[in-house]
Amino acid sequence: MRDTIFALASGPGRAAVAVLRLSGPASRMALERLIGRCPPPRHASLVALRDPHSGELLDRGLALWFPGPRSFTGEDAAELQLHGGRAVVASVLDALGRLHGCRLAEPGEFTRRAFAEGRLDLAEVEGLADLIDAQTAAQRRQALHQMDGALGLWVADLRDALLTAQALAESAIDFADEGDVAADALSQARAATLAVAARIAAERDRPPAAEQVRDGFVVALTGPPNAGKSTLLNALARRDVALVSAIPGTTRDPIEVALDLGGYAVVLVDTAGLRPSDDPLEQAGIARARARAEAADLVLWLQDATTPPILPEQDIYAAAVAVGTKGDTVATPADGYALTIAARTGEGLPALIAHLQTLVAARLVGGETALVGRARHRAALTRAAALLDAALRQDEAELMAEDLRSAAAALLSLVGRIDVEDVLGSIFSRFCIGK
Repeated sequence: MRDTIFALASGPGRAAVAVLRLSGPASRMALERLIGRCPPPRHASLVALRDPHSGELLDRGLALWFPGPRSFTGEDAAELQLHGGRAVVASVLDALGRLHGCRLAEPGEFTRRAFAEGRLDLAEVEGLADLIDAQTAAQRRQALHQMDGALGLWVADLRDALLTAQALAESAIDFADEGDVAADALSQARAATLAVAARIAAERDRPPAAEQVRDGFVVALTGPPNAGKSTLLNALARRDVALVSAIPGTTRDPIEVALDLGGYAVVLVDTAGLRPSDDPLEQAGIARARARAEAADLVLWLQDATTPPILPEQDIYAAAVAVGTKGDTVATPADGYALTIAARTGEGLPALIAHLQTLVAARLVGGETALVGRARHRAALTRAAALLDAALRQDEAELMAEDLRSAAAALLSLVGRIDVEDVLGSIFSRFCIGK
């Protein structure tokens, strides 16, 4: 019999309320031992919790009972809402731990059981993890969208279409001796496969807005030494993150700061000043600066506003936004800058922030409702697309059917559901042709 697990579901430490969760076959027994009865299903009941062995009163709180399968995990489950003092929580956890068949849950075990019982698919599990980690409004909205099962529904629809194509290919095998029937079945299988391949390619090739919403939109601050990059980073972070010095080459390693910019997660990266140098350490810093700029989603080129911007010729700087700095020291900034700021005094910073918000929002349009939100998702779609391409190039129905089966498995890996027996059901139910 599976163990019954329990754990503190609310945050640790002193609090007004603490929530303990239980899941497993002994959940009802645990409630009966602690409170003397089992409450009505899905109703909060005011109860006294007592030590099952000594009878000592531990706390007064609320108890809820969720008989399976109508629970988060799909198993019998319970919840205790207690006063949040450390002594109260420790005493109840200790009492539960001394009950037969009950043990502390391992990290993520409640969600793992929900997945195993089919209450959540793998994509929904990832959405739940993202929701817990969400720090911005956009991340919250994206996580809730994924938790709603959007990806799972899309995969299920594609899977049904692939099952149809696979069943048609299998039918061509069965009627190989009847050329016209086999050829028609194979032609229909190819048409169905092409339609699925087009839908997968369209989703796979979308800009990675969803990944940027979750991981943060990366903005690299680049430019020559002493252009005010570190000063701007400190001003936007509202704390001293980077060391500011008049000595060129002070910044060697990239420095990152995470910000909430208009509801979007943005990662600002301060990089080493770009200039010719014989110093091996500074050269290494400059190489890292160029690498971070190349990997960034947006590059801000910062340069003293007294002279026109002179950007490197590399492609990574072609779309950079030129920002003139030290605007408080010049009466008329040079031409060529999208904005002019003075980070030391705050001049121009509201306009820069607003400009960044506009750029980030435009780049991340659709990211909150996109289906592909992780590198794992994109890799699975790439694998499925390659297998569908292989299937379309097959001349033999048997080989085509095998590639289609593998493509369906690659798709189902997105949600963690793989069942090859479904193909048999599709063949018998949809292609009953008297054989």
